[in-house]
Amino acid sequence: MRRLRYAVVIPAFAGTLLAGFTPAFAGQEAAAGKQPLNSTAIPAQYANQKLDWHTCAVPSELPTAPPEGAKDMECATYKTPRNWYQPNAQIDLTIAVSRLKATKNATASVVTNPGGPGAPGRNFPARLRNQPKLREHQEIVGFDPRGTGKSTNITCGGAIGTGSDLDPRDRSKQNLNLILQATKYAALSCQQKSGELGPLITTDQTVKDIDLLRVLLGRDKINWVGYSAGTWMGAHYAQAFPARTGRFVLDSSTEFTTTWQKSFDAQPLGFERRWRQDFLPWMAKYDKLYHFGTTGEAARQTYEQIRYALTQGPVTLPDGSHVSANGLDSFIAAQIYSKRAFPGLADYLVNVRALTQGTTSAQAKASAAQRVKAADKSTTTPGPQPLMVPSDGDAYDASFWTIPCNEGPWTGSTQSAVKQSQKLIDRQLPLLGAGWFIQPCLFWKNTPAPLPVLNGKGVPPVLIVESEHDPATPIEGARRAHEAFANSRMLTITGEGDHGIYAGGNAGVDKVVEAYLVDGVVPNDQNLPGMPLPVPPGA
Repeated sequence: MRRLRYAVVIPAFAGTLLAGFTPAFAGQEAAAGKQPLNSTAIPAQYANQKLDWHTCAVPSELPTAPPEGAKDMECATYKTPRNWYQPNAQIDLTIAVSRLKATKNATASVVTNPGGPGAPGRNFPARLRNQPKLREHQEIVGFDPRGTGKSTNITCGGAIGTGSDLDPRDRSKQNLNLILQATKYAALSCQQKSGELGPLITTDQTVKDIDLLRVLLGRDKINWVGYSAGTWMGAHYAQAFPARTGRFVLDSSTEFTTTWQKSFDAQPLGFERRWRQDFLPWMAKYDKLYHFGTTGEAARQTYEQIRYALTQGPVTLPDGSHVSANGLDSFIAAQIYSKRAFPGLADYLVNVRALTQGTTSAQAKASAAQRVKAADKSTTTPGPQPLMVPSDGDAYDASFWTIPCNEGPWTGSTQSAVKQSQKLIDRQLPLLGAGWFIQPCLFWKNTPAPLPVLNGKGVPPVLIVESEHDPATPIEGARRAHEAFANSRMLTITGEGDHGIYAGGNAGVDKVVEAYLVDGVVPNDQNLPGMPLPVPPGA
């Protein structure tokens, strides 16, 4: 799950679509194991489609070539109803899918999702390319959810990001009002530009797209590896279609048993903890290299000095772009998802400091500016890697806002949101907390659809994997979801703060996950050790 960026979001399902109508497939899964493949009343024109698998073309189907080990990734598309509650309306969407074939005979399909909410995932099977046990008899399937990627898109008309250089730590009434006006403008633009499709970009609709995909794959059940907001989607599928649920791995878990708003509200604590307790002490450990401070708090004070300098005037880079105080915070938040990014983030901070110091020579400033520019352009979307750059304009950003705003409830007002953000500042959680009043869902016009109850009743065991210091999906929320979702199991990764654990290099975690995912061995709740922080080059 991405951090809330310029706003807080939730999916909205127009309430009128649900009023007085219950589709034939809703909740009728009890005997699915004895039913035909299409037991959920999917109209024949959709259920009888054939997936035309072919080698993915670049850049028309994938924006960049897959990495080694995934060069033979295949692509296909299928049609799905725009509105599953009006499946015979003959208004279709296109869903883009991909797969890595099993290395031997495929007896199962594991569907993957990188999170978001709304992140395109057609590229994502590449993350699991080096998992030989998993790939032996399972094909790895990815998809771009409705609204993003190479599936039918929505858009905010480029409005997201308006006012992003305004500093939310400036608590003057004028500045706060400017930020709120920018958020309102972007939220209204999203709803207008996405038109009739916008209210149908929801977890509920996507879950039904996935079940159609299951039918087209010819699987009685699907397995699942979902990261971040992909845990939300996976849990919702499992609750809706328990008899079609195989082995579901929920890695870096949202608090999927509550609302988007409550799940997101844990993020200021998660990011601040990762920043202050993991990254800054790590940077201080290598003070001989970075000269930023010999303790985590000393390093934070150096950052505060740099940030203050940026509030007096942003740093302009050679391409005309610039680094602002708010932009610095956003860069930091994006980089602390993974410990692998720590050395690059430390170098970035050192170079930005050089650009803000009057004593830095012109030659040194020019060199530092080039390095900052290069780092800015190489920044990838936060989340489990590899994530190739999406080629869908602002469709991902639009989906990231639209999904939470479409699924309710989302409570509060601009006044209460401003007060909430001030309390987060007062609690020493400013990295994200200062901007926590930037909530586009407060400006959403459609009444959000009610979320289903997720309690895990009737669902086979699902496996939650969570690191202790995960910034984007803090462990407190994952624990609450585990407690509330019947028969779930949880692996707690101690001494770890990465977001996205499975297939990320931790052999101990992979062993337990694949014993479950491949062999069906359901583990008990347990703690497993994380991986050490990196040693920076030159240390």
